[in-house]
Amino acid sequence: MSTATNDIEPRTTLKQRVDLVLGAFVETETGHLLAIDQDLKPVADQLRVATAHGKRLRAAFCYWGWRAAGQPDSDALVRAAAAMELVHAAAVVHDDLIDDSRLRHGLPTAHLAFRGALSGRPHRRGAARSLAMLTGDLLMSWAGQLFTDSGLPAAYLARARVLWSVLARELVAGECLEILRTGAEPDVQASLEVIRYKTAKYTVEHPLHIGAALGGASRELRERCTAYGLPLGEAFQLRDDLLGVFGDPDRTGKANTDDITAARPTVLVAHAWHAATGAERRDLRRLLGSPRLDADGLERVRAIMQRTGAPARVEQMVAERVGTAVDVVRRAPLPRDTADALVELAHTATVRRS
Repeated sequence: MSTATNDIEPRTTLKQRVDLVLGAFVETETGHLLAIDQDLKPVADQLRVATAHGKRLRAAFCYWGWRAAGQPDSDALVRAAAAMELVHAAAVVHDDLIDDSRLRHGLPTAHLAFRGALSGRPHRRGAARSLAMLTGDLLMSWAGQLFTDSGLPAAYLARARVLWSVLARELVAGECLEILRTGAEPDVQASLEVIRYKTAKYTVEHPLHIGAALGGASRELRERCTAYGLPLGEAFQLRDDLLGVFGDPDRTGKANTDDITAARPTVLVAHAWHAATGAERRDLRRLLGSPRLDADGLERVRAIMQRTGAPARVEQMVAERVGTAVDVVRRAPLPRDTADALVELAHTATVRRS
């Protein structure tokens, strides 16, 4: 197993190391794709775009799950952790397709970019959506490939194999639940279930579990990973919901109308709905899901949310969950550098503007 020769302050270089792994992997794989036919260039371009951005939080959680199990810094583990970012890239491409989102990181989403590449072709919109779906599928396949080819011993990889099945099952379940509950009566607990499975688990809990399992974690440590990961993952998505409506698109790289036009079943909307007056509910019913939502409509939704105190309630939920996660770390018998990293990650994931 490849182990890094320098184990000093790995946090300071972890994102860079993950970026280098992903860059090299994606260039190799897109090269193989283009060797089949140069007509695949638009697909190769979108694969590069989909993997070029991000805070690499999921890789970081996987890495520190490994370190929490008492393992040393490892280049092979960094490669395995980088696979978490390919899962995320796949989920983003599919999610943008499902929601018909137009922007991601300030750039056209994959299905819109493909539409441009298909200019003048018949059935361009449907073909572009199909290409985006296939791009997301390939990214998920790449995740498994990078993970199994990471250089970790087969015995280590076997410890985490079943967790990949759980990750995929729960991620798809969360996405399906969001679709099934879109347009339904807003409900806080139903919305929390959606974010738990659609985002929280694959963002924090599953990467931690996979890293810890690779490192031979005890059952007690795995339970601590869940006690830290679930509330923190929920806080991450709750923050995302706030940014989705009240954030600055220049910072978030996404349109701040997407959650409203898609009528997503967010906790923010549910809190606003249950505290709204009859007139406010009529306005929400008219505006949520409207494909023609304009600036005035967005401001009306924001005003209702502010008057009902929904953003403040969600902020409180974020703070409570971050506090729970940090308390788990502080009470756990973890190496000092690991505990510090997990506390720092808790704030990085939830105190943000993008």
